[in-house]
Amino acid sequence: MTPDVTTAAAGTASLVQSVDWVAIAPPLIAAAVALVVLLADLFLPPSRKPLLGWMTIAGLVAALASLAPLRTGSRSTFCLTANPDACSYTVDQFAFVIQALVLGGALLTALLSVRDTKEKLPAGEFWFLLLSSAAGAALLPAARDLATLVVALEVASLPAFALVGLKRGDRLSSEAALKFFLSSVTATAVMLLGVSFVYAATGTLHLTEIATKVATVPGPLDTVAKTGVVLTLVGFAFKTAAAPFHFWVPDTYVGAPLPVAAYLSVVGKAVGFSGLILVTVVAFPSYADVWGPALAVLAALTMTIGNAAALRQSATRAHGAVRLLAWSSVGQAGYLLVPIAAAGYSSGSQVGATVAYALMYAVVNLGAFAVAALVARGKPLNRLTDYRGLYAERPLAALALAFFLLCLAGLPPGIIGLFAKVTVFSAAVNAGLGWLAVVMAVNVVVALYYYLRWTAILFRSPEAAEQPSEQPTGAARPRVPAPLTVAIALTAFVGVVLSGAPQLALHFASVTLF
Repeated sequence: MTPDVTTAAAGTASLVQSVDWVAIAPPLIAAAVALVVLLADLFLPPSRKPLLGWMTIAGLVAALASLAPLRTGSRSTFCLTANPDACSYTVDQFAFVIQALVLGGALLTALLSVRDTKEKLPAGEFWFLLLSSAAGAALLPAARDLATLVVALEVASLPAFALVGLKRGDRLSSEAALKFFLSSVTATAVMLLGVSFVYAATGTLHLTEIATKVATVPGPLDTVAKTGVVLTLVGFAFKTAAAPFHFWVPDTYVGAPLPVAAYLSVVGKAVGFSGLILVTVVAFPSYADVWGPALAVLAALTMTIGNAAALRQSATRAHGAVRLLAWSSVGQAGYLLVPIAAAGYSSGSQVGATVAYALMYAVVNLGAFAVAALVARGKPLNRLTDYRGLYAERPLAALALAFFLLCLAGLPPGIIGLFAKVTVFSAAVNAGLGWLAVVMAVNVVVALYYYLRWTAILFRSPEAAEQPSEQPTGAARPRVPAPLTVAIALTAFVGVVLSGAPQLALHFASVTLF
């Protein structure tokens, strides 16, 4: 073999990489099961379609189980041969926690959806889209280059558009899907423009290499790099429903099937915030003076607008309960932004408070949506007044919802909600953001009103209802599907455990994630 041929062969061999199948197992299993469900849907008769839901649940359980070997240490794959430290996929503690959160959220969404796919939604399409979105959501926190990050974000988002509009013939569903699609496409376009500017300034897409090169960008390219950082942040602000880019949230939650709204409120938010953490703390630490103040202002605006809008929700308005949860999620997004903003003023470890808060929020918000789904089975308009007397009708469900609302409010016995808020508040104070801590404290107090108002309604006598129920008098109480019961019980159990042992979630707030 001639030297030229030998050199060429060696160069070709250097491009061949080993794949760490254990590291990529969680998103890979979700994607593989999605394909199996899609193919099975072609051959199963209508009477056997419910099997697709149980296949989905089994696949998500398997994906969660595949996280077990990844609990400790850090594993990377798809790395550059010239620079083994620059990898496209890394599972560290941060990625492990977020993957567990999104796959667990998808599993609970599947439990909430089993009966809906029998009665209202096309089963094959629904389960395929849910698994596809979950695969993208599980891939994103482990992405360590901008190309993989954008692809993962779109794989998580594109199926979600279709899920929102899956109620065929429903005007609200179609309108919600269109608003969600247009806002997300705009966000993606802005974000891609920002990514292109960053690539033009640094010549690389890997986050660790960007962090190194962006610190030494020549003067003429510094403005290009800073513009890229700002545009990338704007794109993620849409994804996280940060104000003033939150306008799609209320209508999307109301128009979407209720389990899909629950999925967007937790998994969609986790995807947006994990991507935001990666691009700020990992890729752009040198520009903390740019994104730190910007995120602090966004956090203050988001929590204030979300809580102010939640206060204005009428108890008799149709779908008022879902709208209240939607505006509550906007306010909670403001709290989640606080530690990321604080990281721009101190150290990247501050974002651990966002992770800890996200764990609490995911559990209790999914639980609240699960109880809302239960109430909606008998009272489809889902007004706040429809919850009046729920304790007399379904005492366990009412107690569970009261617990979830108190966790979101940060009041005992929702100890995990209180501790999580204190952790976020401490992150702002430790970073010297006293003004942001004051804004957060005021918003927490404001939010107490609408959380406690809803909680009080649960325990009022049914005779005090101001609006007649749409359920005929004497009609049999709808039977609660077993998967829905499991979802409520599971979220309540995890919430109680976390309140009894908050260190299970809060220890992530004191761990350096990167």
